[in-house]
Amino acid sequence: MNRKSLLYNGKSKQIFATESPEYVIMCFKDDETAYYGVKKSTIPNKGALNNMISSLIFQYLEKNGIHTHYVEQLSETEQLCRRATALPLEFIVRNVIAGTLARRLDIEEGTVPKQTIYEICLKSDILRDPLINHYHVEALGLASKENLSDIQNILQTINELLVPTFKKIQIDLIDFKVEFGIDTSGRVMLIDEISPDTARFWDSNSHERLDCDLFRRDLGDIEVAYKEVLTRLENIM
Repeated sequence: MNRKSLLYNGKSKQIFATESPEYVIMCFKDDETAYYGVKKSTIPNKGALNNMISSLIFQYLEKNGIHTHYVEQLSETEQLCRRATALPLEFIVRNVIAGTLARRLDIEEGTVPKQTIYEICLKSDILRDPLINHYHVEALGLASKENLSDIQNILQTINELLVPTFKKIQIDLIDFKVEFGIDTSGRVMLIDEISPDTARFWDSNSHERLDCDLFRRDLGDIEVAYKEVLTRLENIM
């Protein structure tokens, strides 16, 4: 497959058409942003590292019954993916309270809730991805009730698969954000990526951040941390 026209140019990825209407090429960029573009930088090798990390995770999820857009890794920064109609929503799974949730509710970061917290955001940089609930989603026609039910089941399964997997490599999966689309057959499909850009990874022993918070909060070297996540994943996947 070869790149054709540019379909989407986002903060961290580009999507290109291919010779086939069934497939696209997703290209990871080295650009890093935070706070809705207020903070920007270029991190060497970030695109390649996120591509490899996300590829490993998506391959693992596919092997365990999760329907994803991932087909194969084409190069250090490119993936071949199934085409989908993206839902204008972001779904957040929180195992530990951190980041915006800690600030919003004035709860100490690192607090473990009594149960996993699931959030839905409207995907909109202009509106700063406002929190919404399933009533909003259904009332505004953003996804069907059946789609939301399928997505909730998929989110729970993904979390049940990834938490113990990361624990094996001494990483706590604090939270993660994912996106879904509808494939050409009308089926819900996991799309986008799961990487240190879209998840919080804390070292189980030192609680050192191994994710984008290093950039957001000026805590350390992203390239070193992302390489560490990749190395640990490669040892078990």
